[in-house]
Amino acid sequence: MSDQSPLDTFKSVLAGTARAMAHEPEIELAFTADAPTQSGKNFRVPMPGRSLPPDQVAEARGFADGMALRLRHHSDAVHAINRPGDPTAAAVFDAIEAARVEALGAKSMEGVRANLSHALSMRMRSDPIARALAVDEVPLSSAIGLLVRERLTGDAPPEVALNGLNMVRDWIEERGAADLDALGLAIDDQAAFATLAQKLLADLDLINANDEFDPNEDGSDEDSDQEEGSDQSQEEGEDGDSQAEMEARADASEGDADEGNEQEIESDSDMEADGEPGDEGEEGMMPVRPNRPLSDLPPSFDYKAWTDKYDEVIAATDLCDEDELTRLRAYLDQQLLHLQGAVTKLANRLQRRLMAQQNRSWDFDQEEGILDAARLARVVTAPGHSLSYKIERDTEFRDTVVTLLIDNSGSMRGRPISIAAISADIMARTLERCGVKTEILGFTTRAWKGGQSRESWLAAGRPSSPGRLNDLRHILYKAADEPWRRAKKSLGLMMREGLLKENIDGEALLWAHSRLIARPEERKILMVISDGAPVDDSTLSVNNGAYLERHLRQVIGWIENRSPVELCAIGIGHDVTRYYQKAVTIMDAEQLGGTMVEQLAGLFDTDN
Repeated sequence: MSDQSPLDTFKSVLAGTARAMAHEPEIELAFTADAPTQSGKNFRVPMPGRSLPPDQVAEARGFADGMALRLRHHSDAVHAINRPGDPTAAAVFDAIEAARVEALGAKSMEGVRANLSHALSMRMRSDPIARALAVDEVPLSSAIGLLVRERLTGDAPPEVALNGLNMVRDWIEERGAADLDALGLAIDDQAAFATLAQKLLADLDLINANDEFDPNEDGSDEDSDQEEGSDQSQEEGEDGDSQAEMEARADASEGDADEGNEQEIESDSDMEADGEPGDEGEEGMMPVRPNRPLSDLPPSFDYKAWTDKYDEVIAATDLCDEDELTRLRAYLDQQLLHLQGAVTKLANRLQRRLMAQQNRSWDFDQEEGILDAARLARVVTAPGHSLSYKIERDTEFRDTVVTLLIDNSGSMRGRPISIAAISADIMARTLERCGVKTEILGFTTRAWKGGQSRESWLAAGRPSSPGRLNDLRHILYKAADEPWRRAKKSLGLMMREGLLKENIDGEALLWAHSRLIARPEERKILMVISDGAPVDDSTLSVNNGAYLERHLRQVIGWIENRSPVELCAIGIGHDVTRYYQKAVTIMDAEQLGGTMVEQLAGLFDTDN
């Protein structure tokens, strides 16, 4: 224990507490710079600073406590049976159940109550309810979850959410006050509690009181998503009293992500339907990343962009000045000194393997070829011998170019993007030594929630099904023909505040692929580094919830089946093996450097 840092000690204590609270000895806990998540017995909670600030420690404890309580008091089977199929109603139902689970711990343990309050405050700071300026901007799942928590524990909602909650409180209380009061009577019985929650949803007109609840009727049916979207649009015009439809489009893409054991702790309403055009977003925004099985895809799918007028492909050096790039690169080097050593060792091992494949070999004593100078002495001492020539043998190592395409979305913020940058830097240096040219690209958007593309769409009267509705930003960090020493500073740009926004993976993949195809090298490899599915609030709020993901699958299938480019991927914290044939998923960004080396080594070791 004495060799552990304070942060490691805190993680050990946190994991032990979670195991005791959940009565589950196999819980594994890790810190993350991404959105906190729970996948079965694997907990990922926010990483506090190295000095362990009290407020950050309390937040980490709150998320760990909430996950442990869910593992102990929640049954996925019971939840699935009672969960409605409508996306908005499902999101509210999830929020009510989460409030029940946390209330069980808060009522019996004061310390847990305080920790959960800190975690809730953190979630609400990045929830649309904290930014709502009108009734139709308030997510019902957040508002009703807070009211249920207030009824069950007596705790007031976080101050940051009060303004938004007060906009809809009277409407909710008028229709469902009795239902809210009754929930406390069944807090210990999940099935009975779910029945009462269904009655609340019916009284709020979120579901039909006579509906039969089908556990298979969830938001994952892609064939019905478009019909649901159409129905929701009609309901918006017919029922002016209900705010439910205002949130339906935002939650449509999230209802599927809750299928199975993985729970996104981030608010169910982060995919806000209508934000302000060009809004740059908040520091705490964490896009939710839905992952759907390949079988959900329709037979055909047409993808389009509303406009590409505002898209840009830009060099990293054009996004900030030389002095700032120097400062950002120094920050990157200083932050990851300990990681650089480990990755460099692995990279040197890769270099030795590649160089071994490129060793020159010769056939000697040939009748023609290159004069063998080593055998000239034999001709001098024995003039009867003829001159000796040698011929270089062909090597199997083909002329190769590698492109590293790095997700520059907001969910990569923090340690994941730092490690991605330094790992790409070391890979580029290593491959350059081996005569393998390397290109490093990044992809994000120019704005949160649409930017100028969305403004153009609004000015045109909001036509239906506009397609992709944001301004792309594709970043060139290092060109294939550019020496590493010249591009070194550019990678520091990934550390720049405000750069990482949203991600539209399909078009980024096509862009990187088109650059590779234009290269003269015989062998072309494209490695994608991402942490999940494509997410863009503006696009998904006005199209089908799987619009971007379907396009990504379509592009991947085309490249893998018809292109000479060899495609592989590394997923950080999210399973990308469901998208890519050659892929690996890592749960900790610390593993990225070693995994990149292993993936590249595997590609170069295979017979091609």
